[in-house]
Amino acid sequence: MDDMDRSILTVLERHGRISNNELAARVGLSPSPCLRRVRNLEESGVILGYRAVIDPTAVGRGLRVLAGVRLTRHTRAHVTAFEDGVMALPGVTACHHITGSFDYLVQVEVADLAAYEDFHANQLAALPGIATVNSFVIMKTLETPS
Repeated sequence: MDDMDRSILTVLERHGRISNNELAARVGLSPSPCLRRVRNLEESGVILGYRAVIDPTAVGRGLRVLAGVRLTRHTRAHVTAFEDGVMALPGVTACHHITGSFDYLVQVEVADLAAYEDFHANQLAALPGIATVNSFVIMKTLETPS
């Protein structure tokens, strides 16, 4: 991977639906070599896919919460059971295995606080092997500019 590939990836991370001609112009290539590079990045697994970024509020998921989860046991069986169980829960958008005070940081999107309370009490806390759950309601998200 060279600097041109990195430039292509930088543009595609922000503008995944950009046309090849526009991408080529932004990175200073002609369209054919640009397309070859993009295809090589896709085939080599550097580009994993393309997706739409959805406004959570528009689809009834206006409350976002990060839940710090600590497990009671860390055997492979307990970890696998937790990971499989948490990823099957509706509202979970990501689950990060982390270091520090928690074992996992679970990203949840639900309609409102009442929906999160139900999720926390009846779904997340009901998974086997959970010692504690600490919830952090996201008030605002800052992102790098497009």
